[in-house]
Amino acid sequence: MQVVRGRASTLEGDRAVTGELCRAAADGERAVRVWLPHRQVAFGRRDTGLAGYERARALAHESAFAAVERRVGGRAVAYDGETTVAFARAEPVDDVREGIGERYDRLTADLESALATLGVETSREEPANSFCPGSHSLSVRVEGRPRKVAGIAQRVRADAALVAGILLVDASRVVAVLERVYEALEVPFDPATVGSLADAGGPGEPAPVLETLEAALGGEETPTVRVVDT
Repeated sequence: MQVVRGRASTLEGDRAVTGELCRAAADGERAVRVWLPHRQVAFGRRDTGLAGYERARALAHESAFAAVERRVGGRAVAYDGETTVAFARAEPVDDVREGIGERYDRLTADLESALATLGVETSREEPANSFCPGSHSLSVRVEGRPRKVAGIAQRVRADAALVAGILLVDASRVVAVLERVYEALEVPFDPATVGSLADAGGPGEPAPVLETLEAALGGEETPTVRVVDT
């Protein structure tokens, strides 16, 4: 197991570091990364073909969020650069037709375990009109209503699979930009469906989340840790 820590000094550098996880997996070694991405709105491939896409990018920039396109996942997600956590686990692949569901299940279970350790109870449900809607999400209940705190996606290539996601520690800095972006894209979005660990009584700061999640995704094996340019 290899665990990669730290945030690269540029958005391009961050992408390159995550790409190294897939290269490690292609060589037969599982690799994990948990980090705080730069402040950005990451648009999915489904967003780029919409009539309002360029307007949505402009609104992200107006809100002081870089606009980038991501290779994994569906609709737009936002990272505030301070409390929005990203996580990724790369594994070797022998047959691209097998293991997709099992990889989703394993990572989701590990994420649930990490959040339980942090005192946050989650459920595998997706509120209607949530950000980046998908079938692999975790929510918390606040005032009896589900609010999405995590979304997971997967990209598979011939020699490696990358299962990655977003986890909201504190959502206060991302709700407004998500609302503007989704309105421009003309994609249904309800800001009240955005949750956070802080909303659910968990940590409001990322440090304990990063540590706990890294341990949960890395398993019991002693990791080889490489600190990247921060």
